[in-house]
Amino acid sequence: MPADSADSLDVTPPAVRVALLGCGVVGTEVARGILTNPIDLEARVGARLELVGVAVRNLDAERDPAIPRDLLTTDAEALVDRADVVVEVMGGIEPARSLLLRAFAGGACVVTANKALLAENGPELFEAADDAGVDLLFEAAVAGAIPIVRPIRESLAGDHVRRVLGIVNGTTNFVLDKMATEGLDLDDAVKEAQALGYAEADPTADIDGFDAAAKAAILASLAFHTRVSIADVAREGIRAVTAADVAWAQRTGHVIKLLAVAEVQGPVDDGSISVRVHPALVPAEHPLAAVRGAFNAVFVEADGAGPLMFYGQGAGGRPTASAVLGDVVSAARRRLTGGKGLRESKDQNFPVLPADAAITRYQLRLDVADRPGVLAQVAGALADHGVSIDTVRQASSHAETSGDGDQGGMAHLVITTHTAREASLAATVASVAGLEPVRQITSVLRLEGV
Repeated sequence: MPADSADSLDVTPPAVRVALLGCGVVGTEVARGILTNPIDLEARVGARLELVGVAVRNLDAERDPAIPRDLLTTDAEALVDRADVVVEVMGGIEPARSLLLRAFAGGACVVTANKALLAENGPELFEAADDAGVDLLFEAAVAGAIPIVRPIRESLAGDHVRRVLGIVNGTTNFVLDKMATEGLDLDDAVKEAQALGYAEADPTADIDGFDAAAKAAILASLAFHTRVSIADVAREGIRAVTAADVAWAQRTGHVIKLLAVAEVQGPVDDGSISVRVHPALVPAEHPLAAVRGAFNAVFVEADGAGPLMFYGQGAGGRPTASAVLGDVVSAARRRLTGGKGLRESKDQNFPVLPADAAITRYQLRLDVADRPGVLAQVAGALADHGVSIDTVRQASSHAETSGDGDQGGMAHLVITTHTAREASLAATVASVAGLEPVRQITSVLRLEGV
C-alpha cells in the first residue's frame, strides 16, 4: 500500500443526527446539553452528535435563547425522517405515538420520557422497535434522573425480582411530607406544592395517582418480563388522606407514602403479579420512610441481589434531561456499532391479578362505644372474613350521649391486621361498619415494607 494511502482514508465516523420532539422544560435542557457539551458527548459516543432540529407546535412562542431559532420546525414528520436518534419529550399519546412509529419504520432509535405513552401503547412500540432492530430507551420515563430502568432491564436480567416498592411521584411525596412535618392539611400542602412549581394548576394526575400508575406499569413490565398496561394497575390516590391519618401514622411508628407496588404472589416461576398504587403506611425504619420532599426512591427486592435502593431527584428539567441524554449516548453508540437494539422481555408472561386479589396488611381506625365486649365483636367480624388481628391500640376515650340521654364513653381503636386479601378486607370493613357499637370507621390504610 502506498505510504500516503492510509492518510487519504476518511476514518472519522459520521455525525449521529438527533431530532428533538418537544421544547418544553425538559426539551430545552436536552437541547442545551447537546449544544453546549459537544466535545464531551463526542468522546463518550465516538462520533459527533448533531442536533438537526427541534419540533414545536408554535414557532413564535417565547423560548430560551440557548435554542437557535433556525433549529425550530413545525414539521415533525420531516424532522423524524432525517434523524438517526429521535428524542421524544412532547408528552401525550398523539402525535407522539405516530411519530415514534414513523421513526422506527425509518430505522431510527428512539429515546422517550413519555410514561403515559409507554404505559398505554408500550407493546406496540416495543414490537415496532424489535421489528426494526433499533433501540427504544426510556430511562427518564420513571423517576426522573434516578437510574432505575437500566438496572432492572439489564443488571437484574439474570435474577428474579420479587417486589418493587416505589415513591415515583415527587408532588405527592412533597405533599405528604409537609402534612407530616408541618401538620398541614392536604389542600394547604397542595397549594404550597403549586406555589413552588412541584404541582400543576390541576394536580389531578399526581394527587389521584394517575402519574404513579403509569410508572408502576412500566416498572412491573420490566421487573417481571410481562406486558403490564396502566389498565392493569389498581389505583388510589391521596385525596382521602387526612391530617389525622398522618398524625396517627407517626404515633404507630409509620410514615404515609404514595407507593407504586409491583410484586409476585406465589412461586416465582408459576405465580401471578399484583400491581397497584395507593397510600400506604411504611415503617419508620424502612429506607423509603426517610425519602423527603419532592425526591423519589425505588426499593427493589430480588432473590440474588437482595434489597436494592435507588434514590434521587424524580422530576425537573435538568434531572430528567440527564436521564434522556444518557439514553441518547447509549442509542448513538449502538447506532455506530451496528448492533441490534435491546428487545422487549416478555417471556414470563405472568397473569396480572385483579385489584381485589392483592395481599397485604392493613391498619383500621374506628370509633366505638367504650364498653365491655366491643373488641370481641370487632375481632369476630374480622375473623368471619379470614382477617386476623396482629395488634390493637386504644386511644383515650371521650364522652358521648346515647339516644336515651345516658352518658357513655367513646374509644378510638387502631387495629393492625396480618396479611389478607383486598376482597376480604372490603367485606370486613362493611361488616364492622354495621356493628351496633361502631360509630364510624375513620381510616383504612395498607401497610407495606413490612
